Amino acid sequence: MSSFTPFRNKMEQAGVSEAAIKSFERNYQILTDGSSTDIDEESIEPVKNLTELEELSKEGEVFEPELLKQTVVIKLNGGLGTSMGLQKAKSLLEVKDGATFLDVIVEQISYLRESTGAQVKFLLMNSFSTSEDTLEHLGQYADRGLAAKEDVELHQNQIPKINAETMDPVEFSDNPSLEWCPPGHGDLYPAIAGSGWLDKLLADGVKYAFVSNSDNLGAVLHPGILRYFAESGKPFLMEATRRTESDKKGGHLAIRKSDGQMLLREVAQCPDADLIDFQNVEKHQYFNTNSLWINLEALKEELDAQGGVLPLPVIINKKTVDPRNKASQAVFQLETAMGAAIECFKGADAICVPRSRFAPVKTTSDLFTLRSDAYETTKDGRIALLNERQGKPPVVELSGEYKLVDSLEGLGEPSLKRAEKLSLSGPVRFADAVEIRGVVSIANGGSETKWVANGVYEDEEVSL
Repeated sequence: MSSFTPFRNKMEQAGVSEAAIKSFERNYQILTDGSSTDIDEESIEPVKNLTELEELSKEGEVFEPELLKQTVVIKLNGGLGTSMGLQKAKSLLEVKDGATFLDVIVEQISYLRESTGAQVKFLLMNSFSTSEDTLEHLGQYADRGLAAKEDVELHQNQIPKINAETMDPVEFSDNPSLEWCPPGHGDLYPAIAGSGWLDKLLADGVKYAFVSNSDNLGAVLHPGILRYFAESGKPFLMEATRRTESDKKGGHLAIRKSDGQMLLREVAQCPDADLIDFQNVEKHQYFNTNSLWINLEALKEELDAQGGVLPLPVIINKKTVDPRNKASQAVFQLETAMGAAIECFKGADAICVPRSRFAPVKTTSDLFTLRSDAYETTKDGRIALLNERQGKPPVVELSGEYKLVDSLEGLGEPSLKRAEKLSLSGPVRFADAVEIRGVVSIANGGSETKWVANGVYEDEEVSL
């Protein structure tokens, strides 16, 4: 069996923390042992009847300043949004009315601090790819105490790629930076421990962490959930929401039969024979929104008990060292998911939140929808679905030519306030006063761009 020593030497030379090295060593051993990472259907039971947010939150509830003082908001900000054609931090993408994701998040934190008087802590988990751009953008908020690296940055680790033939650290002299890869957002735990941030936060009296993705503007600190989490004494709480057919390929919550522990099963952990059950959204009803509430004292205790490493399930990705060259050396990249930590804490739980708290921007269709008048910017800095839509966002389907962000420039912004679904195919542009109602399909079969004229389009198919 290959020795881990070359990996330790490489990581130590790169200044990687001991917490991250130990975490990677555990995952490497799982890979080399050949242990199965599958969770088969026979070993689990579906999760049923989660507590609904409406059941635990009081109408008109406001934040308790004392609880806010004990809270840190952590946003995962490591992604570049390359699938949408971006070469910078995804959070620097303009999302609405000239504001970027990061601007919106800063407004949310600023409003919390100003309206309650509590200096709620704020951290961004940046990666090597996003750190410089993000900190430069935050420079304009120095007067709000949200600009200094030492005050706001939690740095995601990098881990070595593994040569699939030799099981040693891969070498790639053409571009040594490609010898490294991100370890997934499960790196939150070694990153917060190894950087010293966990001890610093606890020393400052911060006990509760709310963690979510920077591209999910529905994920905001919530007074009812914070109060419930603090009063419950739970070590870990996941925000889940109901799966629909469009979510059937995503991970779901389950209960392990052997010990009654709640866990998260991703499709990579599902045997092929169980795929039909995995995708049955009536059977497995809840999925992880990646918005988590963590008791930092419980995290510290669990890390100490586990020798500094949370035993997260490992996701093994087969890649090539140069992702743009499929003929380059085959490698393994090891990844963990932060939501999977639900199985690491006894007494961990989940609640069911409305879909309004899960509005990530993964595609240009998502971005087009969020920029529309179906969403508004609230006084507390949120971008929220209009109340009149009763929690149901319009569905937008854009054809392949709109895959990249640049393709939205000049497209126009039709009114989607009363739209159920808009399907767009082919090169088109919207005039200034187009309103979509109900289910509308607009198609241009030619290669020349055509205009959608001003007017109301309702429950119809339009061929240009």
